[in-house]
Amino acid sequence: MAEQADAKTHSKDQYVEIKMGHHGVFFKKSYEILYTINDFLLGIWFLIGSVLFYFEHLKTWGVTLFVVGSFQMLIRPTIRLVHQFHLKRHYQKEYERKQ
Repeated sequence: MAEQADAKTHSKDQYVEIKMGHHGVFFKKSYEILYTINDFLLGIWFLIGSVLFYFEHLKTWGVTLFVVGSFQMLIRPTIRLVHQFHLKRHYQKEYERKQ
C-alpha cells in the first residue's frame, strides 16, 4: 500500500516528495497537452523543412524551419522543469497550510 503523506509526522521535504510521487492526472493533464502540441509542431517543422530541401530556391526556408525545430526541442525540457517547480511549490504551500 502506498505511503500517505502527513504534514504532522513527515518533514516538509518528505511530505513534498511523497505528494509529488502520487500526484494524479489532474496536474499532469495540462502539461501533457503542452508536450503533445510541442512535439506535433516540431514534427511539422522538420517535415516541411526536409521537403523544402528538395527545391534549391526554398533551401533557406528549410534551414529556417530546422532552426525553429531545433529551438523547439528545448521547449519540452523547459515545460518539464516548469511542471516540476510548479508541483513542488504547490505541495510546499499545502504542507505549510497543514502545519
